Amino acid sequence: MLRTLQVCFRRQVWRSVHSAAAGERSRRATAGAARRTVRRSGGRSCTVDPNLEEQFVFLDCPGLEEDPNEEEQALHQLCISSAPGLGPDPQVSSQKHMRSLERQLQVLKGRALQNSGPDSFIEFQDMDFPLDESIIKSKKKKRAEPKGEHRVFGTPDEDAPVSDTSCSGCGAILHCTATDVPGYLPSEKFKVLLEEGKLGEATCQRCHLITYHHKALNLQVTRDQYRDVVRQIRNHKALVLLIADLVDLPDSIIPDLTDLVGTNKHVVVLGNKLDLLPGDSPNYLQRIKQRLAQYCQDAGFGPQVTDLHLISAKTGYGIEALISSLQRSWKYKSDVFLVGSANAGKSTLFNALLESDYCKSRANKVLQKATISPWPGTTLNLLKFPIINPTPYRMFRRRERLKEALQQTEEELPVDELRRLQRLGRRAYLVGRVGRTFRSDGSRSDEIEFDPDSLAFGENRDGDSTKKAADRSHDELSHNELKDAHWLYDTPGIMKQRDIVHLLQEQEVRLVVPTQAIIPRTFVLKPGMSLFVGAMAQIDFLQGGKSCWFTVLASSRVPVHVTSLDKADSIYKRHAGHALLGVPLGGPERMEQFPALVPQDFSLEGRGYLEAAADITLSSAGWVAVTAAAGEQVQLRVHGPAAAGFGLRMTPLLPHIVSLKGQRVRKSAAYKPLRPAGLIDGLSAAATQRLQVKKKK
Repeated sequence: MLRTLQVCFRRQVWRSVHSAAAGERSRRATAGAARRTVRRSGGRSCTVDPNLEEQFVFLDCPGLEEDPNEEEQALHQLCISSAPGLGPDPQVSSQKHMRSLERQLQVLKGRALQNSGPDSFIEFQDMDFPLDESIIKSKKKKRAEPKGEHRVFGTPDEDAPVSDTSCSGCGAILHCTATDVPGYLPSEKFKVLLEEGKLGEATCQRCHLITYHHKALNLQVTRDQYRDVVRQIRNHKALVLLIADLVDLPDSIIPDLTDLVGTNKHVVVLGNKLDLLPGDSPNYLQRIKQRLAQYCQDAGFGPQVTDLHLISAKTGYGIEALISSLQRSWKYKSDVFLVGSANAGKSTLFNALLESDYCKSRANKVLQKATISPWPGTTLNLLKFPIINPTPYRMFRRRERLKEALQQTEEELPVDELRRLQRLGRRAYLVGRVGRTFRSDGSRSDEIEFDPDSLAFGENRDGDSTKKAADRSHDELSHNELKDAHWLYDTPGIMKQRDIVHLLQEQEVRLVVPTQAIIPRTFVLKPGMSLFVGAMAQIDFLQGGKSCWFTVLASSRVPVHVTSLDKADSIYKRHAGHALLGVPLGGPERMEQFPALVPQDFSLEGRGYLEAAADITLSSAGWVAVTAAAGEQVQLRVHGPAAAGFGLRMTPLLPHIVSLKGQRVRKSAAYKPLRPAGLIDGLSAAATQRLQVKKKK
């Protein structure tokens, strides 16, 4: 069929060229007669002859079940009908048929547009009678995409070879063969970047959608594939930085860490997302640290733990103390790996360390930041940056910079830093300052640029002094900078077996996963009442002698509803998927896909109205602290999806959280929420207090 079309196309070109002269004379005579007629009648001109039958050319796309002989006959008739002299305007008709043949060839070769339909191959010549603009605009409207799905732009090319370049955002190998495989780029963009040699600077389409459009594409990646990447650490001498999500303890701690990284590794545990947790007492940080150490001990890798830090990779709290500790203890022995469960904040910490004294002074200008998102499994392969060698001189200069930063007042802070602290102070409880002691980009041309990373290697192989390193390009790191260098690696997150995030859609994940400071919401319930945390969890207060306080520590975008136990089922059936319960979204159609709630019964013993008895954990969504009278026996029934992993934490993480409640709302079971004061790390107490006063005003 392709050969037949090519022959017909060449024959049509030859005939159109030789018939152009005769067609031109005929066209001029017809046009002159038409103009004289128009002048006599005073009407508008038209290029369509009403005495001739209008001809349309359609592209035939036969299916697999049609007879191939019929295709050849149709093509033969198409070539005959395109002969000159059969239409009102041979030249226009021939050009029209040639364009149709070109499109047919493109379809057969696989280059036609995916959205082209039969109507796009119809060509009209009514130039003097344009269509109504409203009709044109209505046809140009975008086709509504199904809810929860995103359009994959561009076209794949299955025959194109896979590159050897990794995505700078997630670490996946870049290619253009399949849209649902990690590292996909449209073939139109992939081939251009490959020819220009700029593929190493590109990110895959998935990272682009996550970063700029807050959309996530579903990929065919299994839990075992994530774990296989992390198992590469077993054969290396390395330091493991284990990141645990403090909002999801103890489920965010990997139980079989030794099976993944080996038993011969030193482990530094980092409790991340500390900025989201309110302080329920003056010593709450020490208590959280003790709880985290106990959970690591219960997981079986306690003897390997050499240090433990509480940090916030997002706001920078505790990052400078972590860097100083690593430079003092681990120094420059070997590589460092970030390991943790999905959505624990590894990529955010990777980006924070990339902009700090832990990274070589020029690497942050060359390497791109990792892609971060609230969706689990964003990082698909190993990302890395070179670690700076903490020489005594560098350590001395770093200590001096930290002392000067601690003595700064509010008026001495740079404008950008002051705005950053004020912005983060409204969204977090704990904020830190992360800076750089050495920079390789001088602001004045007459200054001698001092680059400790390059000067530490002395002279290169050619005998030239490394002083020339100040004039080199910022496009890539030199050989001397990478020679004998150690690296910090960001690994893919280990997917948890049970998590509420796996059951939610894209927009629902953004609502459920906390990204700002959690403001506790407290409610008082009597026996026979129920509390809904969205449509994801239902907590029934079955038995108890006195009322109990239920403090919800979850995202403020998830609604909380309190009702009686006998009305709970009807309210869930009527409002699940709607605004009252909020999450999931989408009405009855969405709730048909959402799994049914499975009940679990728990028994608690109250410890008094100043200390919570236990926490009902809601996996990545947070938890609900239950506070009851001392010695009171409380019977609870928790409804939730079986795959969500809801459970009971007998040792509360914030036992005095009930103290952070305001006055009772009149004729309601709710209390007015209160937000405790925060703290800025790396700033004097007086400057921190002045910033807090400004924030309150």
